[in-house]
Amino acid sequence: MAFIRAIVLAYAKAGKDATHALRSGGLVRSQVDDPMARVTAEQMESICHFAMRELDDEALGWFSRTLPWGTNGMLCRAALPSPTLGVALKRWCRHHGLMVDAIAMRISVRNALVTVEVEERKDLGEQREFALVSMLRSVHGVACWLVDSRIALRSAAFPYPPPEHSAAYSCMFGAGLCFDEKQASIRFDAHCLGMRVVRDDADLRQMLKRPLPLLVHQYPRVRLVGRQVRNLLRAHTSKSLAASDLASKLNLSVRSLHRHLAEEGFSLQAIKNDVRRDAAIASLAHNGRPLKQVAGSVGFQNEASFNRAFREWTGQTPTAYRRGLDGTAAAGGRLAHGRLAEATRLSN
Repeated sequence: MAFIRAIVLAYAKAGKDATHALRSGGLVRSQVDDPMARVTAEQMESICHFAMRELDDEALGWFSRTLPWGTNGMLCRAALPSPTLGVALKRWCRHHGLMVDAIAMRISVRNALVTVEVEERKDLGEQREFALVSMLRSVHGVACWLVDSRIALRSAAFPYPPPEHSAAYSCMFGAGLCFDEKQASIRFDAHCLGMRVVRDDADLRQMLKRPLPLLVHQYPRVRLVGRQVRNLLRAHTSKSLAASDLASKLNLSVRSLHRHLAEEGFSLQAIKNDVRRDAAIASLAHNGRPLKQVAGSVGFQNEASFNRAFREWTGQTPTAYRRGLDGTAAAGGRLAHGRLAEATRLSN
């Protein structure tokens, strides 16, 4: 209900009465003032839709200037010609910045994770929480829609203490919630940036008939093959699993396996390289085993082939990489790896 109260505040800022908007979702004002009251996703969608149309502001009063009805559709249209999700998100964030100066959406990649963060450039006032939550839900919903696949979040961070209604955040963002952070952000696996954009203008026209589910609901479809392949390879890093082995474990034909991966924007060899690289880097950073043993632990038959592959992945030999890890860097690597492992455990 805290978010409904933020919508009522948007009406007050515009000098208008929110009664009809509340009624569109089956609510009356006394319910809005009840701190223990809750709303369904359908009620939230109905009230948001009504308010955005009546106020002609898809930002619902968050910013000094309004975002007229259709703004988010324009942002999606600007992202559509993109070949991959990574390109599409950069375009979406760049075009959003042309319309809004109170915040900036930024994308970065580190430790195999993508971070999409909201930089606050102006005071968002009483609607700050609603604005930040909505922006992160919007960019996540649009990303899922562009690739027609639910993208699992590794974490979601917010720059304020846990609110009384923090339990609702699990429904919106899943596990890995962090509060009292520097900026609002979401994180997901970096390989998702390579997923192909599968939407076109016809899909956009259909989506714009009812766009709010992308903000209110979790995306319904889940593509699991790429993730399942990664999990299998991580569980068997010392073995060189062939396509036939993986297909058998997933109850697929080899042809179907490759087709599913291609639809998700992956290739089997690229996934194998990613998993082997990450496992090799972790092993070099966290133990002092001989290189021959490290090579065997990530599926290489001999040290020479491991050296060649590692140089292609990182630009360094395993020996040079290990030599460059001093005590501080190794400790930092262990901490980052532990956090990534915990986030992966929570997400799965």
